[in-house]
Amino acid sequence: MELLSNGAARLVLAAALGASCIGCDQVTKSWATRALRGQTPQSYFADTVRLHYAQNSGGLLSFGSTFSPQVRVWLFIVPNVVFLAATCFVLVFRRRMTVSTYAAAVLLAAGAAGNLIDRVSQNGLVTDFLNVGIGPLRTGIFNVADMAIMGAVGLLMLPRGESPEEPAAE
Repeated sequence: MELLSNGAARLVLAAALGASCIGCDQVTKSWATRALRGQTPQSYFADTVRLHYAQNSGGLLSFGSTFSPQVRVWLFIVPNVVFLAATCFVLVFRRRMTVSTYAAAVLLAAGAAGNLIDRVSQNGLVTDFLNVGIGPLRTGIFNVADMAIMGAVGLLMLPRGESPEEPAAE
């Protein structure tokens, strides 16, 4: 299990992965707003992929969408800001992380940031536009930021070898 302790390598990985995820998320949401808003859902690959524009005021699978705007701020914006600050602190100050754990933390932060940008700039709403599935088995409608978060979860679930040993205290 390779540790990522070199400061320059950490910065390059965080900048490249974070900026590409947030950039791709914002560009695709902008495209979806222009191309899909007001349109009927579009189906591709034998209905495996659907493009369906939606503004989500809630969280995962629209949880909390019926809550008042004030409650949604405290439920979706404030914890996101705290999570982002904590994740950035860990990314900067925790030196002994594997490459996959570090990449997962960057993906989590990038996904959270992408959706936070929407919530702050769109009065608490997040733009979603992707839906995948086979027959009646389908996902909810999601976006690239959500994919980054799920990619991070996948990285964190990968089987791990033995943990690197900490240097013995003398």
